[in-house]
Amino acid sequence: MSSSSLLLDIQLLYNQFTKTEKKIADYVAENANQVLFMSITDLADACNVADASVHRFCRAVGVKGYQEFKMKLSLSLTSGEASERAEEEEKEGADSLSYMLDCILETHINALRETRTLLDVDAVEKTIGMMEEAKHIYFFGIGDSLLTAQEARNKFLRIIKKVSCIEDPHMQAMSASMACADDLIFIISYSGSTKDNVYVAEIARQAGAKIVGITRFLKSPLTNYMDVLLTCGANEGPLEGGSMSAKMSQLYIIDILFQEYYRRNLAASRENNEKTSKAVVEKLY
Repeated sequence: MSSSSLLLDIQLLYNQFTKTEKKIADYVAENANQVLFMSITDLADACNVADASVHRFCRAVGVKGYQEFKMKLSLSLTSGEASERAEEEEKEGADSLSYMLDCILETHINALRETRTLLDVDAVEKTIGMMEEAKHIYFFGIGDSLLTAQEARNKFLRIIKKVSCIEDPHMQAMSASMACADDLIFIISYSGSTKDNVYVAEIARQAGAKIVGITRFLKSPLTNYMDVLLTCGANEGPLEGGSMSAKMSQLYIIDILFQEYYRRNLAASRENNEKTSKAVVEKLY
């Protein structure tokens, strides 16, 4: 059974659910907007059930997995709000653009403030120490989080030569399998539930490498393998993949790590920064 609304499907199928599935259905119906920003582990904890029960519930309502479930839930909520937004925008007229500019600015500022609130100073301290001790530092990411990983590599390459960013998921897995206790791997993932990221983390853990995760959720499949967790702010709905607010919160963490590493290793960082700057200055007119 499949209607245009996932919430309607849940209502229509309710009598066929098991007791556990009804518990999840009740929670989703009452907290649909909050569920959009919850990981599968968050929802399981909120319903006091296992992650596997949430997976079974997703299949019971006709979707393949939790991410597809959230996407269809978002579509259900969006369709109900679309007409209201259209009416509001029509009333606002020319002022709607100005209003949007202010809303976007406030959203980005709030994401950065929330990230600062969530960041554990001890976790940052520990991360910097691990970076100083590591013989090699890898930055891994998938999709839009890969862009953050690339930016991290580009930034740190100005002051230390032991950093790299591997883009292909297969190459990431191969590199993780060859890692050792002297290697540090950053895995950047907003959801912490991307299969490629979790697979690489599992391999890296088996190889003995140290792992730092930059993610939104305190509990996710990825966090099971972390030595240090750096939590970023910004809620991102299933239809907002790669949102600028989420990316800004990740880059804010990267910049914090860069500035603190530079400060603690001032002489070497300054010398290397001068070398790398001179290396590209001739390419500028």
